[in-house]
This record gives sequence, C-alpha cells and structure tokens, in this order.
Amino acid sequence: MTDRRSPRDRYLTVYGRRPVLAALLDDELQVAKVHLAERSDGPTIDQIIDAAHERGVDLEWTSAARVKMLSGNGKQDQGVAADIEASRMQGLADWLTTAPDEARILLLDGITTPANVGMIIRTATAAGMDGVVVPTRGVADLGPLVVKASAGIVFRAPLLRCRTAVEALTLLRQAKFRVYGLAGEARTGLYAADFADRAVFCLGGESTGLTPEVRDHIQVPVSIPMAQDVDSLNVASAAAVLCFELIRRKLA
Repeated sequence: MTDRRSPRDRYLTVYGRRPVLAALLDDELQVAKVHLAERSDGPTIDQIIDAAHERGVDLEWTSAARVKMLSGNGKQDQGVAADIEASRMQGLADWLTTAPDEARILLLDGITTPANVGMIIRTATAAGMDGVVVPTRGVADLGPLVVKASAGIVFRAPLLRCRTAVEALTLLRQAKFRVYGLAGEARTGLYAADFADRAVFCLGGESTGLTPEVRDHIQVPVSIPMAQDVDSLNVASAAAVLCFELIRRKLA
C-alpha cells in the first residue's frame, strides 16, 4: 500500500554528526537520506558514509546552506542532517478522517523545552494515548534534543502535526472532541472529572501555562490535586499523571 503522507508528515530531520551516525547504526530506524555539506570531513564523517553505504541509504552532498535550512539549526548541525521515517506521524487533519469514536489525545501548547516535549511523547506512547498533537509553531522543534529525551520513542510515537494549537483545536472541535485543559486553578479535580469518549487534553508551557488563545477553547479546566502547598508540577510530570490516570480508568 502506498504511503500517501506528505514528506513533512512522514519524516523527522535529525542533525549533528553523532546523532546521525547513531541513527544509521540503529537497525530499527528507517533512514531515507543523509545530507552532507560539501567539504565535510573527519573520522565521524567517514563512519557516516560507511554506515550509509552499508545500509543502502542515499547520500546527498550539498551546500552548507542547504544543510542549515534542512536542520533549522546551522550552529549545531555540523554539516550533517538525515531524514528519518516516523512511522506513526501524520497530519492531524488526515488522522481525523479515520479517528475512532473513542479517542484520547494530548495537545502541546507553548512547551518550548525539548526535554519536556520528549518526555511527554515517551509517556503518552507508553500509556497508549491515541495521539500527541505537536504544532509546528510555538512548541520545541522535534530535533535531536527531543529525540534524546524520548529515548528514540519519537520515531514510533503517534504524532499529529498541524501549524498551531488553535488550528488544531478548531479541527478537533469540529470533529466533536471535548476540550480539557490542565490548569492549577481549576475547580474540577482530575480524579473526579468525567471525560467524553472523544477528548483532547491541553498542556501548557513551562512558565506561563496555557496561552490565552488556547484558553478560549477550553471547555473543561481540570486540575491535579496537590498537597503541602505545592502549586504545580513540571508539565512532563503532569502529563504522566494524566496519562496513567486514563489507563487506570480504562483498566478499572
């Protein structure tokens, strides 16, 4: 069956010599192409070339400017980038055409720390969430730091892409998803809340929480009960509490 996903919804770009070499040495990853800046050399470059040839991966020698454009991080790409298939990643709009009647997904809003994004993706995948909406704007890029924090899970996580969080919520509400938002001030506690069959849970940024634009779409604010005057959790920790509460309910 032909994969109809567009390249941007099919591949993640990894950059840097060591990350690219590690990807080529991982037989579980499908590396589509390696891009090398002209005149790149050194022992690690030689290893990258040998590993690509051994696996039959296309090598493209190109300008440093093109590698910088592909990586989006010219200061750290070290003249190397690779396109790696993310097997379950797709556009949110495409996913919604076949979304199940009962689906639970996360939406990341303004989370800019790569470690948090990676840990959330790993947790959501481990908990069997149906999707993690990662907008291309306003959220940390799905680059090497996210890959590392997810322990490589990002390549097989159910990632759903769109341009902005608000765009995602517009599509989700049209598809009859009920919108929940984790917010410390919410009166409804996580453990007492009832959740719709189709539910999206919005997670806000590290310092400011949910953006005002996303708050306007929240239908049910939900808080995690806290003791000892603790006012909040790290967003990745909060995501873990949420995801595994959903598992607990499913197994109860």
